[in-house]
Amino acid sequence: MSDTVDVKYLDIFPNWLRSLGDDARALAGVVGGAGSEESRKYAAAGLNYIFKSLDLIPDGVDDLGFCDDAFVLRVAASLACEGDDAAKASPLGKLGEDVADVKSFLGDEVYEKLETYVKNLRKGAARGRTVDDILGDDSMRSTFLHEVGAWADGYQVPSFTRDTKTLIKLKSFLRAKLA
Repeated sequence: MSDTVDVKYLDIFPNWLRSLGDDARALAGVVGGAGSEESRKYAAAGLNYIFKSLDLIPDGVDDLGFCDDAFVLRVAASLACEGDDAAKASPLGKLGEDVADVKSFLGDEVYEKLETYVKNLRKGAARGRTVDDILGDDSMRSTFLHEVGAWADGYQVPSFTRDTKTLIKLKSFLRAKLA
């Protein structure tokens, strides 16, 4: 696989990092709303990911640390929109449409691994909470949504060096982690 990259991502990814708090709020609206159970599960799984202590790229890694979170939320939004017209018509739909850029950037093989990873997040836990716990317990869901809101309010947009080397590092990091 080539390490060539399209420089358009030097504009796209910083925008995603700037909107990450709002993106989390959009998914929280699905978790707390009346969408389909599948949509709510994928939204909860994507949000639960932001609380994982061992995610694909540690949040402290300069330039890249929150890119994986932005990617995971977009894949989760895309999966949440599958077969759910109400979700597609919501702000979640736009977030889900961004998955085309994730797929284009990563390539089919790595994207498929990322999508499988996100699907499997529905089975995992973060902070001792599974997706089923979040959706099945009103008190836990309320606490979770409060924590998501607090995270979004406290989120500080990280730097993103507008250099093709940053894109190459990002792609290489995800390729290695998803191998």
